[in-house]
Amino acid sequence: MRQAGICAAACIYALDHHVARLEDDHVNARALARGLSQIAGIEVQEPETNLVFFRPDGAGIAGEKMVAALRRRGVLLAMMDGRIRACTHLDVTAGMIEEMIGHVREIVRTA
Repeated sequence: MRQAGICAAACIYALDHHVARLEDDHVNARALARGLSQIAGIEVQEPETNLVFFRPDGAGIAGEKMVAALRRRGVLLAMMDGRIRACTHLDVTAGMIEEMIGHVREIVRTA
């Protein structure tokens, strides 16, 4: 709890400066989910916020391998409860979403 003030300051700043653009994150998340769902074998959970969860197992590649392959391409994701978790935020653009979808297509194609 010693650092709670620093965390609170970041939250206050975000509330003061970035609430209006949260919709951009949600739009990007929906675009990511839509693009991933168009790749055969990728199972995507419909996002409710800026988090997108998906499983590539049906495309012939394990989640951990997909995360590692994307990391080599500069896309940082995490595994959570057997699913891949992608988070859209202030530093993620619509162009980056399209680029990631392209990377996933390529990884699936070569799996």
